[in-house]
Amino acid sequence: MSPDKIIRRRGVYLLPNLLTSAAMFAGFYSVISGINGKFEAAAIAIIVAGFLDGLDGRVARMTNTQSDFGEQYDSLSDLISFGLAPALLAFNWSLSSLGEISILAGKLGWLAAFLFMACAALRLARFNTQAGIADKRYFQGLASPAAAGTLVFTIWFFVDNGVAGETVRWLIFFEVIVLGILMFSNVRYLSFKGGSGGEKVPAVWLLLAVLIIVLVALDPPIMGMILGSVYVLSGLVITVAGRRSSKLKRDHRLPKENKIEPQIDSVPPLTEDGHDQEADVNSRDA
Repeated sequence: MSPDKIIRRRGVYLLPNLLTSAAMFAGFYSVISGINGKFEAAAIAIIVAGFLDGLDGRVARMTNTQSDFGEQYDSLSDLISFGLAPALLAFNWSLSSLGEISILAGKLGWLAAFLFMACAALRLARFNTQAGIADKRYFQGLASPAAAGTLVFTIWFFVDNGVAGETVRWLIFFEVIVLGILMFSNVRYLSFKGGSGGEKVPAVWLLLAVLIIVLVALDPPIMGMILGSVYVLSGLVITVAGRRSSKLKRDHRLPKENKIEPQIDSVPPLTEDGHDQEADVNSRDA
């Protein structure tokens, strides 16, 4: 075996892992910006991290440079960029003001932020263990980049319109909890990937992607918040519709043997003169 092969086997692929590192850097930059009170910059940094996170996996597949190392590194990066960073941004901008109400409310604020981060970690762990068997057309639970994006676009919208974090703290509190729970739920969301056998998607999705880019470019904060909210609600609609469809199919497939038929008591035969044959036999025996 040549030395070149040994080096290639022990090394890591540079390009996809470089994009993953850039996404993690953006998430870390968001944390620093939020601590320093630069909330708009912190929100934009998480959105940039989401863009880079979408690129690293596709670049790895296009260049055939997937690896177990890259998958685990990407998950760790996602936990920082889409778990820790948005949770801290929500807390620093809004949830920390709950402490002004009472000590209990202050604890609820940072516990809600922790719940969001913990659910992101649980969701990533479950995704890694089911990567080989899950249906690629759907996500089980809200993807952490989508949850982070919805929360961050909401914060960016309020910051852009001069709304103080303490005035919408209860709204952010419930949004953080709901998005966190949805990440680790069994709600199904479209993944916008191809079927289980490949990466091809319908051509109309390309037009849809272009329209989304145009809409977001018009007013990123408000359009991002609206699109994120629509996507979050779409999973609930898909899940409810899917369960109703499955129930109808099960009802149609019920075997006829399982249906309860009315039981009819047997009537003893009659003799030619109309008497009960069984009663006649008993009378003769007597």
